[in-house]
Amino acid sequence: MSNTLSKTVQIDKNGGPEELKIVELEVGEPGPGQIRIKHHAIGLNFIDVYQRSGVYALPMPLTMGMEGAGVVEAVGEGVTHLKVGDRAAYAGNPPGSYCERRVMPAMTVCKLPDNISFETGAAMMLKGLTAQYLLRRTLPQGGLQAGDFVLFHAAAGGVGLIACQWAKALGLQLIGTAGSDAKCQLAKEHGAAYVINYNTEDFAARVKEITAADNAKKGLKPGVKVVYDSVGKDTWDKSLDCLLPFGLMASFGNASGVVPPFAPGSLGAKGSIYVTRQTLFSHISSREATQAMADELFAVVTSGAVKIRIDQRYPLADVQQAHRDLEARQTTGCSIITL
Repeated sequence: MSNTLSKTVQIDKNGGPEELKIVELEVGEPGPGQIRIKHHAIGLNFIDVYQRSGVYALPMPLTMGMEGAGVVEAVGEGVTHLKVGDRAAYAGNPPGSYCERRVMPAMTVCKLPDNISFETGAAMMLKGLTAQYLLRRTLPQGGLQAGDFVLFHAAAGGVGLIACQWAKALGLQLIGTAGSDAKCQLAKEHGAAYVINYNTEDFAARVKEITAADNAKKGLKPGVKVVYDSVGKDTWDKSLDCLLPFGLMASFGNASGVVPPFAPGSLGAKGSIYVTRQTLFSHISSREATQAMADELFAVVTSGAVKIRIDQRYPLADVQQAHRDLEARQTTGCSIITL
């Protein structure tokens, strides 16, 4: 294939959704360790907002997007796990999925099972792999056992709805928070054991009420073993108050703003709390790790234990509106760009 033009979303500087422009870029042949993929659907994620706005600083001009699904058109030297014609899906660096086709590293691209659609593949990779590393790899001291309480913020979002279902399949009691009664109901329908509207309730006090009786039977104080938090600044302090001694505060995003500096000594006073800041990209830093995580995600989806809910679909031309909706927290479940 000779070089061809691909409609691609790019920004020249950080700013609001108005900085997202559709340009035509040439796409050539893949080099060693690369593939060329023609997208059928593209995933939208809050990390895209961080990159566009400058919370995560990246070189300009920047092609946007971290997730997609489509068909492999060409394979570079040394790529053995994919071939031309394979259905494939991925989440990972470098950004650039908001386009018709692209050349990219093959390492994080996985063959998509035939019984998973392109739209589902595009919607689930980043969010599903995130839920996988949180519930299966980011664990408090002693791990998690069936019956344990966990607190999951933004439970009606893309990651949250997957986590609600996966936690239920693991036998965990997930307490989900969300910003409206409708979103709380959605999390409940997807497997959350308890839900809290953090705009109308004190979620820390409510968590202690929910956990008091069960924990007392185990000789524990009210609280949860782990908090999974992608909200950041607005939920941070009260989340620490929800944790049992030696509990784990697992931060993986900052939708409400970056968490301000805090004194490490405060963690001791709250019960020798552990704090970690997780990113998907640390977990998918090798082909073997990426495939192992994807295999587990594909298994829970194909079994029906986890259903991927796509609530918003935007054509590529409406990418600015997609970002406005994401930033305003007007979305639920997963969002995709269609081609």
